[in-house]
Amino acid sequence: MLRRKPVSVLVLLLFGILLLLDRYSEIPSWTFAILFLLFLGITVCGSFLIQWNYHLTSLHANKATKNNEIALTFDDGPHPEYTPQTLELLKKHDAKATFFCTGKAIEQHPELFKKIFAEGHTVGNHTYSHSKSFGFFGTEKVIEELHKTADVVKNLTGKQLKLYRPAFGVTNPMIEKAVAQLKVQSIGWNVRSLDTTSRNEAAVLERITDKVSKGDIVLLHDTSQKTIHVLERLLLFLDDNGLKSVTVDQLLNIEAYDS
Repeated sequence: MLRRKPVSVLVLLLFGILLLLDRYSEIPSWTFAILFLLFLGITVCGSFLIQWNYHLTSLHANKATKNNEIALTFDDGPHPEYTPQTLELLKKHDAKATFFCTGKAIEQHPELFKKIFAEGHTVGNHTYSHSKSFGFFGTEKVIEELHKTADVVKNLTGKQLKLYRPAFGVTNPMIEKAVAQLKVQSIGWNVRSLDTTSRNEAAVLERITDKVSKGDIVLLHDTSQKTIHVLERLLLFLDDNGLKSVTVDQLLNIEAYDS
């Protein structure tokens, strides 16, 4: 797997070799341009593809598990209309899930957030604002966002969050530094539902059911009626195939909160 530091060292080494060779035999300028564009392309992909673990290590699955368990995860809530429906479906199927919530949404719906927690689901940090420009925030701004959400949760539940899911799955050196300083664990996924795209319910459900197997972490969003319809059918599929949804901390054998 490509990681930023080894890739950077290799690119610098190659650049140095090219400069050295250029002293004895003129190296075409396009050679340097290609090297730079290759490095840029890898870095951009590594920033947007969280599964690469390019900038920081996220946990995406536990394929070593011996149990027929997966982890359903829901981002961007709590939502006043769709989160209650999500909770009702999970309760009906005796399933547990993990909700990566934004601090702003928690502040707007504190009782709903406490219900998520009270019903035995795990909650994690999904930034405060979920800003579209989050990937351009400096380290201090990232820390401020995560601190703000953590403080809201601590005031409501008494728990200190240890799990973090990057907004949009974007990572970079600033987020890496913030995660290290705050000592939180980044959680990714290995089954992406694409439920926030224009795909219809059948296509979203098929995308999940064609891939999912024990140990997987599934990315969903408790923010639309489409996802509710998908979830209803997905839970039936899991029941029929002997798979049980548990929280990510249970699946990964890690702690979700600091005591």
